[in-house]
Amino acid sequence: MTESQVHSSSVSTFTPPVGVVGECDLASGIDAIPGVGNDVLLMLVVRIFTEPIGVLETTLPPSGLSSRELANQIASTFEEVLRERLDDAGLPSLDELPTTGLSPSATPRFLATRAAVLAAAPEMTVAVCTRDRTADLSNALNALLRQEHRPKRILVVDNAPSSTDTQRLVSTLSKEHDHLDYVREHRPGLSWARNRAISETDTDVIAWFDDDAICDQWWTTEIVRGFVEEPAADVTTGPLVPMELLTESQVLFERYSGASRGRGFTRAVFSRATQTQSPLYPLPPYGIGANMAFRRRAFDRIGTFDTALGAGTLTLAGEDTAAFSRVLLSGGSIVYQPSALVKHRHRRDANTLNKLMLGYGRGLTAFYASMIAEDPRRIFDLIKLVPQALRDQMSASGERLQELDEFPKPLLRANRVGLMQGAFLYPVARIRARRLATGGGGA
Repeated sequence: MTESQVHSSSVSTFTPPVGVVGECDLASGIDAIPGVGNDVLLMLVVRIFTEPIGVLETTLPPSGLSSRELANQIASTFEEVLRERLDDAGLPSLDELPTTGLSPSATPRFLATRAAVLAAAPEMTVAVCTRDRTADLSNALNALLRQEHRPKRILVVDNAPSSTDTQRLVSTLSKEHDHLDYVREHRPGLSWARNRAISETDTDVIAWFDDDAICDQWWTTEIVRGFVEEPAADVTTGPLVPMELLTESQVLFERYSGASRGRGFTRAVFSRATQTQSPLYPLPPYGIGANMAFRRRAFDRIGTFDTALGAGTLTLAGEDTAAFSRVLLSGGSIVYQPSALVKHRHRRDANTLNKLMLGYGRGLTAFYASMIAEDPRRIFDLIKLVPQALRDQMSASGERLQELDEFPKPLLRANRVGLMQGAFLYPVARIRARRLATGGGGA
């Protein structure tokens, strides 16, 4: 783990962060982490032989943590998975996790299967939908262009931009990277941009990640792993971890919707065969739009993304959730692949977090309205789920609110306001989407 990784939250005028993000690979060793002046949250992505196996969440004291202290915490937290990975690599169980690295006597299974995955990998396009975030996009593209597995095409979809900055950036980069392309979608809204990517590409797999994110160097490899190891899969998704934890707002976002909750780093396949609950509620973490890939055949069944949902519309969110649920309702399957890792720069300021919480609420109930609009008979399924939903979202004894004990009440109120608005705003958003559709395509 390098100094720059640990202090990725550093800024030009140093202000002690509220959290520190880092990573280490046990195969290459465990470095000490210096303190930053006060007790802060430490989120450490732990790998072994490049495979991410989890996030260690602990307190980083002012004095920092020594290599041995970190090793002991990692060994205690990930005891079972470490035992499995050491056995895969032909290594004995260890009484004490070494800080100087690991020397396997056999090729670790994860690395051996990675080679097999690449040999059978389907052709893939990566789409990055963006709007007026050229600096963020530059970082995202630089990471994507350094992938160990080069996708056939990288497509930047510039959504209703206010300048030509993004076009100029892509033009400059494409001089050295002939698989990088640009297209402009003039209709504002994330779903319009996602759908433009579908219409502009012909590869078997289309993947998306956000312009304010950085993908792991093996991300494309691990995304296609889901499709190779589960040939029937329609979708592969992966986890999102924070890029930085500079502010309290970023920590709160991570607590509400980050790697610390949901599936974490346990691989799962969602389908009718594995289904233990309704695909409508409670929503298991099938994945997130900032880290997802679809087989083209899935859109033949479910249609494209709902242009009345998502960022840039009145509903603010929900287009990814709707697409995942439609895949499951149509009999398809989703692979959650925890090794397909993406780092996301959470919003730093409180006002944006408040809007995000409002948007999550709106997007959820707008998603339900979209399900009913698609098939009115689903209202009976949703009515059956109302008691559980009210208990989870409104009652102090509900599982969701217990997870968010001591979470700021104003943010929870914003979310509830959004929940009450979404279903009513969805019909208006649909009317607006129809008007945009009749106005012609992107240029």
